[in-house]
Amino acid sequence: MVRWPSVARKAHKWLALIIGVQALFWVVSGLYMTAVHIDIIHGDHLVRTPVAEPISMGGLVDPAVILKNAGGAQSLRLDQQLGQPVYIVSQTSGRSLFDARSGEKLPLVDEAGARQRAEQIYAGDGGVREMELLYEIPGEIRGRPAPIWRVQFEGLWRPTLYISPQTGELVAKRHDLWRTFDFVWMFHIMDYETRDNVNNILLKVATWMMVVTSLTGAWLLLYSFRRKRRVRKAAA
Repeated sequence: MVRWPSVARKAHKWLALIIGVQALFWVVSGLYMTAVHIDIIHGDHLVRTPVAEPISMGGLVDPAVILKNAGGAQSLRLDQQLGQPVYIVSQTSGRSLFDARSGEKLPLVDEAGARQRAEQIYAGDGGVREMELLYEIPGEIRGRPAPIWRVQFEGLWRPTLYISPQTGELVAKRHDLWRTFDFVWMFHIMDYETRDNVNNILLKVATWMMVVTSLTGAWLLLYSFRRKRRVRKAAA
């Protein structure tokens, strides 16, 4: 005969042991994510709030001309970089930068240009520590197109800005607090590959293990009460 109390007790013990480890990860990661403000995690303090400066429309090339000359153009936006008006054009093949006064397509942003742009928007006190043009996208900015300029500054938590060589725009901002958040988030949602799937199979399995652990615990609790009543009646 199957001794259900024994089965339930063993299942509850082993499930609680296994899921307890993950529960510890949930608690620790949850504490970190609530202790550090999300604006700090986003790195908003690393960049200056852009000041909207008026752009003189005099002498600018008609946007229709840019869209006509740029193959596969889908949209266009007027911007100002390093004091110069530019058109940022989105194309089927990617994004490009055009001189808004001459209409010429600008070359990829070189190291000096990326450094200038990064220093202009960086809000910290330290200088540039190192720069590198990456042809393989690191995990902390996964999903962005390559190549991309990585500009790391001096200072606490290794502040880093990523600049697009195609458009000269800020693509992402990272620092060690964000990197720690990303690491604990991986354990929190149990996605150890892309770290963005909150509906993965491991999380579902862990959830059902928690349910079974709770149900076996509740059954054992009720069983212990019923057993005590039988013992009392037998003793009486």
